[in-house]
Amino acid sequence: MKYLPLIWSGLWRKPGRTVLIFLQVSVAFALFGVLQGLKTGVAHAVSAARADLLIVHSRLSFIAQSLPAGLLEQIRTVPGVKVAVPVELFGATYQKPTERIGGVAVDPVADWPSAFTYTIAPAYVAAFSKSRTAMLIRDLVAEKYGWKIGDHIPLTLSVPQKDGSTTWAFDVVGTFSDTDIGGGRYIVIVSLPYFDEARLTGKGSLNHFNIALTDPKLAAPVADRIDQRFANSSHETKTESLRELAQSSMQMIGDFDFLIHAVVGAVLVALLFATTTMMIQSIHERTPELAVLKTVGFTDGAVLLLVLAEALLVFLAGASFGLLLATLSLPVAARFVPGLSMPGVVLVIGFALGSAVALISASVPALLAARLRIATALGGHGAA
Repeated sequence: MKYLPLIWSGLWRKPGRTVLIFLQVSVAFALFGVLQGLKTGVAHAVSAARADLLIVHSRLSFIAQSLPAGLLEQIRTVPGVKVAVPVELFGATYQKPTERIGGVAVDPVADWPSAFTYTIAPAYVAAFSKSRTAMLIRDLVAEKYGWKIGDHIPLTLSVPQKDGSTTWAFDVVGTFSDTDIGGGRYIVIVSLPYFDEARLTGKGSLNHFNIALTDPKLAAPVADRIDQRFANSSHETKTESLRELAQSSMQMIGDFDFLIHAVVGAVLVALLFATTTMMIQSIHERTPELAVLKTVGFTDGAVLLLVLAEALLVFLAGASFGLLLATLSLPVAARFVPGLSMPGVVLVIGFALGSAVALISASVPALLAARLRIATALGGHGAA
């Protein structure tokens, strides 16, 4: 404790330099914390995706290539299939082009919600099946726009009607929530029979089929049976669980772990070089002061520890501030990307990294200070 005044005065000899190092460390560790939180969110999204719900889509492309509705009856005859629901996706806007909404057209067959991750009250399911223009809205949509049951909502769709108009009108009959954290935030559900009959193009084609199983353990064999049934046909299928789709999406953007480690590694190396350079400059400027400390009895080891302590203090303060910023920002970001969080182990790793970078960056300046020759330093010739 008796050395704290010396450490403190050493840090604030050049306030601008200390603040700069503090900010560099803070930014580096804020980035480290955010990236680790993103990694946690991605892992959570994949693990939370259900493995017992299957998606049957074109082998060529999930989005760009459609499937004929006629495949439905063959899919329903595959052993292990409990419910098969045809699904068409579309884009829509409300009032302004920037207010985008995702549209899902489904056939309201019996027990169709069991093939989705949606939670819908039975009364709303019944109301949806009774009206051709019925629309179910996600709770987030209702909250954002203030829509309520009974509202007649005009939407501009990416799909034109028979008369060429892109303005469609639907009646809100209920709300739903979605447990799939990888799904869209602003989603509405409309009736596929009405949508398919009213649209100008693409009649009889679908984006994919949702499958609910009689037994979750049958996911793999049922998927194989469906794909084998349409093998070598003009419409080959690829059947995947929601979890497999989530994993495929992550693979499309590369190895996430490698990307995060590469970015963090590059930032820490840049930080190491920058801070080492500034600390060496600081030692050269403080050469007479360090010589005086040795003159009054400070040993080489004491001077070495003094410089290392200064580095540790500013680095740990910067790392703490950066990790705090990341911790506070992740709950806000989680409103838009569910699952983001700061695991406790990341804080421990962060402090360990901060200590390691501090000791490495300060090692050369500390050795220079420890090897300082009093006579030479006081004579104005610097460190040996």
